[in-house]
Amino acid sequence: MTTKKKVLVCAGTGCTSSGAHKILDLLNQEILRQGLTDRVEVIPTGCQGFCEKGPTVVIEPEQTLYTLVNEEDIPEIVHKEIGEGERVERLVYVDPLTGQPAKDYTETQFFAKQHRVVLRNCGLIDPTKIEDYLARDGYQGLKHALLDMTPEQVIEEVKEAGLRGRGGAGFPTGLKWGFCQASPGEKKYIICNADEGDPGAFMDRSVLEGDPHSVIEGMLIGAYAIGADEGYVYCRAEYPQAIKHLQIAIKQAEDAGYLGDNILNTGFNLHLKIQPGAGAFVCGEETALMASIEGKRGMPRVRPPFPAVSGLWGKPTNINNVETWSNIPHILRHGAKWYARFGTEKSKGTKIFALTGKVNNTGLVEVPMGMPLREIIFGIGGGIREGKKFKAVQIGGPSGGCLPEEMLGLQVDYDTLTKAGAMVGSGGLVVMDETTCMVDIARFFLNFSQSESCGKCTPCREGNKRMWEILDRICKGEGKEDDLETLEQLALTVKETSLCGLGQNAPNPILATLKYFRSEFEAHIRDKKCPAHVCKELLSYSIDPEKCKKCGLCSKNCPAKCITGDKNTPYAIKEDSCIRCGTCMEKCKFGAVIRA
Repeated sequence: MTTKKKVLVCAGTGCTSSGAHKILDLLNQEILRQGLTDRVEVIPTGCQGFCEKGPTVVIEPEQTLYTLVNEEDIPEIVHKEIGEGERVERLVYVDPLTGQPAKDYTETQFFAKQHRVVLRNCGLIDPTKIEDYLARDGYQGLKHALLDMTPEQVIEEVKEAGLRGRGGAGFPTGLKWGFCQASPGEKKYIICNADEGDPGAFMDRSVLEGDPHSVIEGMLIGAYAIGADEGYVYCRAEYPQAIKHLQIAIKQAEDAGYLGDNILNTGFNLHLKIQPGAGAFVCGEETALMASIEGKRGMPRVRPPFPAVSGLWGKPTNINNVETWSNIPHILRHGAKWYARFGTEKSKGTKIFALTGKVNNTGLVEVPMGMPLREIIFGIGGGIREGKKFKAVQIGGPSGGCLPEEMLGLQVDYDTLTKAGAMVGSGGLVVMDETTCMVDIARFFLNFSQSESCGKCTPCREGNKRMWEILDRICKGEGKEDDLETLEQLALTVKETSLCGLGQNAPNPILATLKYFRSEFEAHIRDKKCPAHVCKELLSYSIDPEKCKKCGLCSKNCPAKCITGDKNTPYAIKEDSCIRCGTCMEKCKFGAVIRA
């Protein structure tokens, strides 16, 4: 009997936005039309990691990766790949480091250098089928915990594994569970923080979409360990597919006896609910998140008491994020020593990063803690686009720091990055090239943080606004000599006196860019120049009369109508009318337009 081929179609949000569901429908229709249903199984999966290349299709067992698949490609894929066993070469993923089509996509730099633990099922199973999860040892960690271990033993196993919270702070997970278990009270809650709000971050969304049962299993194990019988998944409403897959998975787990009352006949009960969030960034902070679940405005409160003592509705509560919960089943299934093999002495396991920006391979990557930044960006990421020069990497979301080229040798772990002025955070990793203005980047991230501030505490509400105003002035060429000293003083004050993590970490992009890219700030203030040619108010355009061919393209396309000249006279730009849009430089075919 011939083994059926598997056609794995990425149906995560990224590929769905590019038409993945239409690809799925057409594949099934075409397979039926060509009479090949007995040879192949089409499986919609979660994110395969290559969001920018979507829709993506993987053929097994050949491990062929097709990228940027269009509707018109379907008949050829079905006829050649499934009917004749031949690859459609023009669609095969090309490794940017070798320039060659990948015979086996798992051997390319992007995948081979990763170590997938949390993402092991994403892209390989249908996330809406519990049978697929069970076939890959799903719920075995829960069975081991409930049938073979006491709650105290589970907590000790997590402690020994060295897992630290993947939501940003990096607090030891087992220690956190121990605090909650030790708190008196018959009623306790467990919460999954899926309020992923960092710009460019989509790690938690992809796990919920591609492997929701792993999160549910992790929460079950955690609830057993601390003594909780009720839990919530707080997921932002902007993640409709994640919520849909969670709803399906919860119902399936209940029907299979893994959720609800008397789970696996052990007397342990857990009921899970989904609480959609309205998209407030501050609700990623655990006390603000709990206030939102309670129906109040999402605002942080002073701690202590900590949630482990007085959390949701005043009851002991444990909160971890999606990636943290998804690690738990693997620790219970394989053991703490297995998990602790990965990573560094103080940062165990793996970490998922959303690799974005000016890099060849963007997408989701999971690597062992301790991998150098250079290996992630130039190895897995394939280097900088269009051969441009690397300038900085912003790591840790809007509250992270921007690190320069000389820091690329740093290990990615909690302590090393914190010392360098950055942070692991939830896992955003934005790569920038020479065309990036670091002053503008600091302004961008601070604008996000100050607009997302809940306004409860004065340092965050007022301090971030004042810092943004200073940065905005500098970008417009209106900066003053004492602005940098004022920025540093404000940043340190806001960092030390804000109520929650949003305000405490919002100044990080400013402090890091001032530390590593101070010369760019000084150029904006003293020379009234933007070295990266980004800040429009500091740009000027002129036309070299020697290079001008008098073609008139610049004048015809200028939206401000500020370019004079004709067939007999070299063209020139009236600077007082120029809006600095750069259209003239873009349209000129002879390099006559000069930007300064």
